[in-house]
Amino acid sequence: MSTQVPTVRFSNGYEIPVLGYGTYLAQKGQCVELVKKAIDLGYRHIDTAFLYENEVEIGQAIRDKIAEGVIRREDVFVTTKLWNTFHDPQHVEEAFRRSFDMLDIGYIDLFLMHSPMGVQFSGYEYADMQPKDAAGNMLFSDVDYVETWKAMEKLVTAGGRVRSIGLSNFNSEQIERILQIATVKPVNNQVEANPGYDQRKLIAFCQARGITVTAYGPMGRPHRTTNGNRNALDDPKVLEIGRKYGKTGGQVILRYLIDIGTIPIPYSTNEERMRQNIDVCDFKLTGEEIEYLASFHSARTIPFLPLKSHKYYPFDLEF
Repeated sequence: MSTQVPTVRFSNGYEIPVLGYGTYLAQKGQCVELVKKAIDLGYRHIDTAFLYENEVEIGQAIRDKIAEGVIRREDVFVTTKLWNTFHDPQHVEEAFRRSFDMLDIGYIDLFLMHSPMGVQFSGYEYADMQPKDAAGNMLFSDVDYVETWKAMEKLVTAGGRVRSIGLSNFNSEQIERILQIATVKPVNNQVEANPGYDQRKLIAFCQARGITVTAYGPMGRPHRTTNGNRNALDDPKVLEIGRKYGKTGGQVILRYLIDIGTIPIPYSTNEERMRQNIDVCDFKLTGEEIEYLASFHSARTIPFLPLKSHKYYPFDLEF
């Protein structure tokens, strides 16, 4: 693993770097070079998903860097995800195989269920991911995510192709349901977490059960005005904290997320910002500074509104 970014250990013994490079929005034509750049800068944790339509490019970038001798396969940690249309157990294996083949890197480190909310299956192509009725409403599936999890467990016990499995966008009650039936324990829950929506209660819940938490949307979508969200990125006090450590506001935010027990996965196309985002492992915030960062309460910026009426919609609980 990268010497710059430390790792945390999963309950099954595997390790994940405490900061990664998120690739949501990294599309064809740019993704290969972005991931190569990330690896050159020291990133050893790459996060993707079938939804992002970039697994082929990410796999190519990793294979190229292995061929160049920059990394070995075991030096890089790769996460991908099972999309909502593949929740029926009969589709899980084939959906996984497609991600596995597109990445083509020998094995996948972590395979997550992208959300607890199943959507009707209409095929395995990218164009089939958002099935809607004539009125434009999402076509839901009532497949129980517990049954989906059981099918994911078989991917691990079959051996070799995936090392760990986990969840994404699950609330505490849904995690508990999984734990009650799991023969392969989820090692991670990937959720939105940022100063405005820091998920402290969910993090504590997961930590008590040996589950790590990955933080997507770590900056809180500062380009959006959402629910009166105070922007921590340009907050004078956050900038003052940054000057104390010789860091930017963004670096302070990422350090905060690491210090409260998450694994942030920032995305950027700007090389200097990418460099800054990974340069957050040489300082720690004080307790007082952490509590200030925790004061930016607003609301989640990614509420999945088209799925709001789904019976497994996870965001109606406090955590």
